[in-house]
Amino acid sequence: MGNPKPLTGDSSIADWLADPVGNAILTDMLAQGGQTPDVFKPVRRLAIKRLVKMSRGAFTQEMLDDLVRRVAAGEVPAGAQAAASPEATPTAEETVALREWTERIDQGRFSGRTVIVTGAGSGIGRATASRIAREGGRIIAVDVSAERLDEFVAEHAGADVVPLVADITDDESVARIVEAAGDTIDGLANIAGIMDDMTPVGDVTDVVWQRVFRVNVEGTMRLMRAVVPVMLAQGGGAIVNTASEAALRGSAAGVAYTASKHAVVGLTKSSAFMYGPSGIRVNAVAPGPTITNIEASFGSPLGADRIQTAMAVMPDPVEADALAASITFLLSDDGVNVNGVVLASDGGWSAA
Repeated sequence: MGNPKPLTGDSSIADWLADPVGNAILTDMLAQGGQTPDVFKPVRRLAIKRLVKMSRGAFTQEMLDDLVRRVAAGEVPAGAQAAASPEATPTAEETVALREWTERIDQGRFSGRTVIVTGAGSGIGRATASRIAREGGRIIAVDVSAERLDEFVAEHAGADVVPLVADITDDESVARIVEAAGDTIDGLANIAGIMDDMTPVGDVTDVVWQRVFRVNVEGTMRLMRAVVPVMLAQGGGAIVNTASEAALRGSAAGVAYTASKHAVVGLTKSSAFMYGPSGIRVNAVAPGPTITNIEASFGSPLGADRIQTAMAVMPDPVEADALAASITFLLSDDGVNVNGVVLASDGGWSAA
């Protein structure tokens, strides 16, 4: 066999972990933050350079360049051994380089359109708002964090962005959102949401149940209720709600989150039926594993055991841009004949 290819930013994380020196360098880097290489399991097939974007500043291009330099020079960290563990050996599947999806901006797709995007400060909401803004739309960017909104605006200098700190569960805040949009609301992307603590019904607390439903269901409903009269008056519009894999199966989350996302599907389908003849399209996207700032905690041993078992067949997580592609399709005129669907944007998880 010939010599293995030198490690670069284009090499997969699996290849880095399988290389004795690469493994030692990565293991040492993670140990400094109290982590182990296990943290890379969901993204082992990705090129290591993808971590620069995915980490949102925690892993910089300078850090990657330094890793590549060190592995080329064979610089094993002091006290570390240049050896890869047997578990680090890539599987046959992991040795095949994946074709990388590249976002393709459709210039002008949202020109002249005003779209409200909730949760616009981070994750899927931020990616969706960014895509619409870069495709010419006017964005009412809603989030509970002024800091995250300031970052978003700074990243989109020159775009038509109206940042608005607001709580979607509060009617006064919802009224401010609609007022900021003005006389025309072409689209609403209901993306803001929270996770539960993975508890089953026998363990769920009133606090968790009520908080999850208040944000995921009531917040979604309140904004829909507020924009529908505007859309009726103008002859149509598009609403995209965020469901989840938990809206399609019972094994993706705890009872509160699962029930809340099933309720979002009900809101979507009922509204699509009621308002379809009036030109309002209402659809939902059911994301699978996505790299966002929403973190799940396990408040129940039973919940942890069952959910983690089910996650064994979960596909690798994707970046939020991939979900934004699905959401903006449904919001745009490209989705003209799509109404009342729950689009599983989950890498095939729902097919398992």
